[in-house]
Amino acid sequence: MPSLYSLMFILIAYLIGSFPSGLIIGKVFYKVDIREHGSKSLGATNAMRVLGKVPGLIVYILDILKGGLAVFLAMHLQNEIHPLIVAIFALVGHVYPIFANFKGGKAVASSAGIILFYAPGLFLLLAVVFFGSLLLFKTVSISSVLSSIVTFIVAWTNPLDNSQFYGWVPRVIFTLFMLLIVIKHIPNYKRIIKGTEPKIGDKKKSQNQ
Repeated sequence: MPSLYSLMFILIAYLIGSFPSGLIIGKVFYKVDIREHGSKSLGATNAMRVLGKVPGLIVYILDILKGGLAVFLAMHLQNEIHPLIVAIFALVGHVYPIFANFKGGKAVASSAGIILFYAPGLFLLLAVVFFGSLLLFKTVSISSVLSSIVTFIVAWTNPLDNSQFYGWVPRVIFTLFMLLIVIKHIPNYKRIIKGTEPKIGDKKKSQNQ
């Protein structure tokens, strides 16, 4: 049974994940609520399409840091529960933020931040997969989902015998990562089927990830 100290980290992780980067940057600097535009997501892709490349990039970095900070604190300041168990609450906070009426992003950037700090080698592999598929398909949603599937495969097969993937916790948590990302992108699949999913370089901003 985790102590109150460890439970405190879970709460902190959720609150960190709940920080609505896209909402704050949009409202403070552009007087725009990105929840009212595009896909209505608070994620970095919607921020980029609605606000522009630079603010979108800033949102992406901040969302990565949310996941990264949560797992970093869990790895270095407590040892009672697996850091990935703590970190997944940051992911839940990003998707269902208490500070934004529980309507957040699609878990991509924050999960990338968790992986970056927990397993940097896997992060590099996913970067290759993400940008490689982005060059091939020109679609962020496809790249995001494919990367989550690769995460799932690596966690369960552990091809390099990496100790970070030993035990049931990493396998279960990374499976949850994949399921959350796959489910949150259901609207994108519908647009892909209809041929209305925007691609990199599209001018259209009415629909996006």
